[in-house]
Amino acid sequence: MIDQETKDSIAPILGRVPSGVFILVAGDGARQSSGLLASWIQQASFEPPQVTVAVNKSRYLNDWLSDGCPVTINQLATGDGILFKHFGKGFEPDADAFDGLETIAGNNGLPLLKAAMASMEGSILSRMDAGDHIIYLVAINDATAHQDASDFDPFVHVRKNGFSY
Repeated sequence: MIDQETKDSIAPILGRVPSGVFILVAGDGARQSSGLLASWIQQASFEPPQVTVAVNKSRYLNDWLSDGCPVTINQLATGDGILFKHFGKGFEPDADAFDGLETIAGNNGLPLLKAAMASMEGSILSRMDAGDHIIYLVAINDATAHQDASDFDPFVHVRKNGFSY
C-alpha cells in the first residue's frame, strides 16, 4: 500500500495514460449475452494477434469469462454518445443489454454493435489477477469494420485521476 502523499503525486500522471473506449461483449455459455464499457484494452501481440482486457473484479461478467470463452470487442468512435451512454450505466445479468441497438451476429455467435467503428472477435486464452481488476489475454480471430477503416477516429479516454474512472 502506498502512502497518501505518493498516491497524490501519482494520480494526475497515471490518469493521463490514454486508453481506447470499447464495449466488451461476452455470453454466459447458454443463451444470455451482455456487454460493458471497457477502456483498458491494449494490443499485446502482433503474431498471433492478441489483446489484453482489464475488467473490474466487481463486474459479474467475470463469472462468464473463462479460458476458451468467446468475446467481441467493439471499438467506439470519437464523439460516440449512443454506445458510451447506453453501456456506461451497466446492466444486471438478466437484462437485455442490446435492447434498442442494431446488432449483427458475429461468427462466434455474440452480437457485434453496428454503431461501433469496428468489432473484433476472439476468445479468452488466460487471465491474471491485477489488484482490483482481472486481466484477460484474448486471441483475436476475426474483425468487422462497420465503417470505412480509413475514416476511423477512435474514442480515446484520458482520466484526470489515475485512481478512479
